[in-house]
Amino acid sequence: MQTPRERFIAALNRQPLTGRVPHMELVFFQTMEAFGKVFPGHRSYHQWDQMEEKERQLHRNDIADLFIATAERFEHSAIFLHPNPGTEEETIRLIHLVREKAGDRFFLMIHGDATYAIPDGNAMYDFSYRMADDPGGIRKEAGEMVDRALEWAERLKEAGGLDGFALCADYCLNTGPFLSPNQFSEFITPYLARLIEGYRSMGFYVIKHTDGNIMPIIDQMVQARPHALHSLDPQAGVDIAEVKRLYGKEVCLIGNVNCGMLDTGTDEEVIESARYALRSGMPGGGYVFATSNCIYTGMRLERYELMQKVWREEGNYPAQ
Repeated sequence: MQTPRERFIAALNRQPLTGRVPHMELVFFQTMEAFGKVFPGHRSYHQWDQMEEKERQLHRNDIADLFIATAERFEHSAIFLHPNPGTEEETIRLIHLVREKAGDRFFLMIHGDATYAIPDGNAMYDFSYRMADDPGGIRKEAGEMVDRALEWAERLKEAGGLDGFALCADYCLNTGPFLSPNQFSEFITPYLARLIEGYRSMGFYVIKHTDGNIMPIIDQMVQARPHALHSLDPQAGVDIAEVKRLYGKEVCLIGNVNCGMLDTGTDEEVIESARYALRSGMPGGGYVFATSNCIYTGMRLERYELMQKVWREEGNYPAQ
């Protein structure tokens, strides 16, 4: 019998599966409602340097146990680890601790993007001017960011325990990408492709995440050869059925359940969104069930459980 990790890897490799479609969430923030504990990434460790090692180990164990409990309760195949503190040493400690406690049951990944995301509001003008005034400087900086990420990945490979990376630089708004397709091909695509190729050459799997309307640049993203694309955002008009038709033989698809509907829609709309994602993504394999972003703070847990009910009842491949 395959483990959740093995089934997840099979989906990333677009291999046929029997039984339930693998499931993950990029982040499950609702740990307070589900377990009475603050999500690890929301915890403050201002006194970390003053703690005894015994106290630090209690924190590490609590975080590891919470990630595992979330995966077990909600039948996630993969865990996206959010180390806190996020130092290199603590990241490796957390990977090893979760692997020690859970064995090889779950696919483990961390954030690993090193490409330019949409600049925040304070930097948008400066970045836009730089593209015109100093394109060479931007390209040089982009290459250096990839170099540093690959050096870090080499250390992670040597440490062992990690399966892959989620690349979480957002490129798109609901109306389309922040950069034009031509600008994207100059400042993002070559570096994204080199980053992914570097990770793949080390044996890591790569999931590329971005919200928004990816359709003007999806061809470039697929050509960069990630194993999977997440989140296939329906709020930005991304139709998973069309993405599956165009690229389903080249890349695994993850997501598309409308996370906005989980908050503001009716039960019927939630059910229909989950059902559409399953029916469109499942044929031929290469699909992982997930929301179009994450289970965010403020979402009612019962809505996520409703979405999961559809998955358990309808997200099942027949026996070969």
